[in-house]
Amino acid sequence: MKMLINSPDTVVADALRGMAAAHPELDVDVERRVVVRRDARDGGRVGVVSGGGSGHEPLHAGFVGYGMLSAACPGEVFTSPVPDQMLRAAEAVDSGQGVLFVVKNYTGDVLNFEMAAELAEEDGRRVERVLVNDDVAVTDSLYTAGRRGTGATLFVEKIAGAAAEEGAPLERVAAIARRVNESSRSFGVALTACATPAKGSPTFDLPDGELELGVGIHGEPGRERRPMMPAREIAEVALAAVLEELAEVSPADGPVLALVNGMGATPLLELYGFHADVARLLDARGVPVARTLVGNYVTSLDMAGCSVTLCRADEELLRLWDAPVQTPALRWGR
Repeated sequence: MKMLINSPDTVVADALRGMAAAHPELDVDVERRVVVRRDARDGGRVGVVSGGGSGHEPLHAGFVGYGMLSAACPGEVFTSPVPDQMLRAAEAVDSGQGVLFVVKNYTGDVLNFEMAAELAEEDGRRVERVLVNDDVAVTDSLYTAGRRGTGATLFVEKIAGAAAEEGAPLERVAAIARRVNESSRSFGVALTACATPAKGSPTFDLPDGELELGVGIHGEPGRERRPMMPAREIAEVALAAVLEELAEVSPADGPVLALVNGMGATPLLELYGFHADVARLLDARGVPVARTLVGNYVTSLDMAGCSVTLCRADEELLRLWDAPVQTPALRWGR
């Protein structure tokens, strides 16, 4: 498969060099793989750090900046960053108010962030950890024990980052982040497999004319495979799964944040068309939508497909969502 790269061995470093050239407001350490907002220690705010394997761009480095992440640690493609990266990020952003680690529920991420937190605490830093596990499709997968962390990561990072920007203490920022995760549910669909630079070919077999319902962001198997369906039928399946579990979150009639997220190779023409069906179905079910985001935010390299994430949002979460943000991939109000 043709890719716009120099070498599989340098693809992450090359991308980080490009990010550094495009965004001088960020401090991009290409060699040690840490991206930090230059004013991370200004103002005495809580540091918010996340990270994970590369290949999901703009997650996470694209969300570093005012009102969102203080730093991000990119690993190799679909591979967790190492504890040293996370520890360097914590040191770079800790202004004395503590650091929050936002961790997607994948085994490598969980273990490495846990080790980094222990090392940071040994150095006298205060660290809180929040696990994102919003995927409703499967309980266990190739990469995780329990539910996977997917689209809700964006909601957690944005809202926790806004709380930190306002000067909320570490315990409060962590509590808000956990509330966002607990109020969010996601479901993903793959139309094609993705190809990693190292492999250069599809990472799993998905025959022509079939789709994978409940796929993970690394191509992990979902609930089932079916023949290709119209977008309206795919939306029905995804929303039924999400709303079934969102019913557990109170208030049951409260508004939601909605994310229709592309997996990397799905054009906006298709995503907006898919969102039309999502919006229609939510309206028919009496689910009020407070805010909507459509686009490629939590991707899987060149996978065609999408995911739907809904977050039950009260007035405080809506206010924090609306708060100004200025990052390479998400910006409004500033």
